[in-house]
Amino acid sequence: TDLRPLDILSEVVPADRLARGMRVFQVQGVRGFQLAASRPRALGFPASRLFIHCDRFPEEFSIIVTLRVLSVPAKSNEYVFTLMAEESPSVLVGLRYAPNKLHFLFWSQERTGGWQTRVTFPNVSLSDNQWHTLILAVSGQSFSLTVDCSIPKDVVVETPFPASLSVKRASFYLGNRRRRKGVFTGLLRQLVLLPGADATPRICTAMNFKVATLSVPAVLQDLPVKPASNEVLKYLYETDMKVTLGSRPPCTKQEKAQFWFNASQRGLYLCNGSTWISMLEVKQRLDYVEEYQNLVTNSETMGVEVFTIPKVGLFAATANRYTPPGSAIYKWTDGKFVPYQNIPTYQAQSWKYFTIGKKIFLAVANFEQNDRGQEFSVIYKWSRKKKKFITYQRITTHSARDWEAFVIEGEAFLAVVNHREGNNHNIDSVIYRWNPRTGLFETNQTIPTSGAYDWEFFTIGPYSFLAVANTFNGTSTKIYSHIYIWLSGSFQLFQSILTFGAADWEVFHIGDRVFLAVANSHTYDSGMPAPSNFYAINSSIYELNITAQMFVKFQDLLTYSALDWEFFSVGDDSFLVVANSFDGFTFSVNSIIYRWQGYEGFVAAHHLPTVGCRDWEAFHTAEGSYLLYSSAKEPLSKVLKLKTT
Repeated sequence: TDLRPLDILSEVVPADRLARGMRVFQVQGVRGFQLAASRPRALGFPASRLFIHCDRFPEEFSIIVTLRVLSVPAKSNEYVFTLMAEESPSVLVGLRYAPNKLHFLFWSQERTGGWQTRVTFPNVSLSDNQWHTLILAVSGQSFSLTVDCSIPKDVVVETPFPASLSVKRASFYLGNRRRRKGVFTGLLRQLVLLPGADATPRICTAMNFKVATLSVPAVLQDLPVKPASNEVLKYLYETDMKVTLGSRPPCTKQEKAQFWFNASQRGLYLCNGSTWISMLEVKQRLDYVEEYQNLVTNSETMGVEVFTIPKVGLFAATANRYTPPGSAIYKWTDGKFVPYQNIPTYQAQSWKYFTIGKKIFLAVANFEQNDRGQEFSVIYKWSRKKKKFITYQRITTHSARDWEAFVIEGEAFLAVVNHREGNNHNIDSVIYRWNPRTGLFETNQTIPTSGAYDWEFFTIGPYSFLAVANTFNGTSTKIYSHIYIWLSGSFQLFQSILTFGAADWEVFHIGDRVFLAVANSHTYDSGMPAPSNFYAINSSIYELNITAQMFVKFQDLLTYSALDWEFFSVGDDSFLVVANSFDGFTFSVNSIIYRWQGYEGFVAAHHLPTVGCRDWEAFHTAEGSYLLYSSAKEPLSKVLKLKTT
């Protein structure tokens, strides 16, 4: 057989129409076939149409499938495809899916009568209403399954795939085994046989691994945005059109082709996979920023966290310097933040809101010891009965600066940044894993850090990353900060970037591009004379280079002891706001909003007077979009409203 992709799915689709028993659906902006169970034989074709020069199935090959699985009942199986001889009910080659399992079937004819071998891949969870691309590579006794270009699952069995499997008088059947029972009920977009090769290197090159393409029937390919004047829609298709109401929802490839209706602005928007496209009104643009609320705080505020508790409301938690009175939680009421709850903290640096199932948590990073000389950071749990946060778990930390919460492969984690222990800045920061049995966080991994300030978790395709901002190693702020990647159950070093008193990482996406911005706070080296103005330095933006598999510098921006970056969008425009805190002479320094200008990168658009600015948070309500900044030098934070045109 020629070593070219053999498109099984396209063989079932006539050139000018759909086969009987097939419908085209569009879900999440991606099209696939839905198969009917009433006519299984109609979804078949002779194998001789693919195997033109030879009537033997390849000995080594890959099968590439892109599908969207619906929920499969327990103890049920659904066939993705089968290859069957006309005179026999046995499956020569087949692929079927059961709840959390994938089975590859093949028939060995080397003994009298033959027998069927089943290769099972456990823990393959596809029933999440998402698109997934599977690559099954077969060679002898070795079988390898790759899901969404993640780490392959390898299985070695006693019976090898036959070296000479005859396909004479055999037919392929799509989504069935020539009977109504076990018909595939999901959507099928791609089914390709690639003889003689592992298809993984050819498939795993795009950003969207879940719908990676080798060969897709023409009817399922994207149509041009604007057809030619004499062009008509050749194939009808159906879509699960959904209209979302309320505040601005995310727009990713998952929401592609979905609508959002903004009732307050009377605007209808369509998600194109990365941004919301206005359908009924002129796109909003940021015009200017106005002061909206002076938020009097318990004391100077080192950090702020804005979050929403479903069916309760919008909140802001401030990490305040002094105890008493500790830190405060404010609730958005009648268009303003009003005091809601006080919590004892000890020179709190930051808050982190997160959920595990239906449980709602808020973790505080305490920098100093409590009244008893104990150094704890605390996780609080939301009490639905009391409608307050109550103490849940205390964790020993060392001058903690930041918490980061994230989920990997269905497991919840919480990472703390330990800044120093006594005068020693080179200590371990800790990653904790949630134990569902005990209901507590337990130590999972330690990572060496140097005077660290911040963790930033992010994902790219199937891969998970954790970046640490290292600030000071005891002698210098000119040190490497590190990016770690999750491999084989732990974080391993991925890339090191030279930083200067790094205080924050901010990851963000613009279209399909991935950026990572670092806030550099100052340069200092105990072995060198201090420069006259070592707070005015560049902070840098890095962009992911897919080919090089690393972040490369994209742009430098002059900042003044930068402590935080915050990314936000208004309409189709993207922005970064920096927290400038000190220029070497005064804490009254302008913080700057930069607008994304494409080829020009980020360009300064608005200069905002701030005092010791420590943290920015962007948030949205039905009334509009806002920025909240915290001051580390006065007991006053400010809510700013973004005025649009």
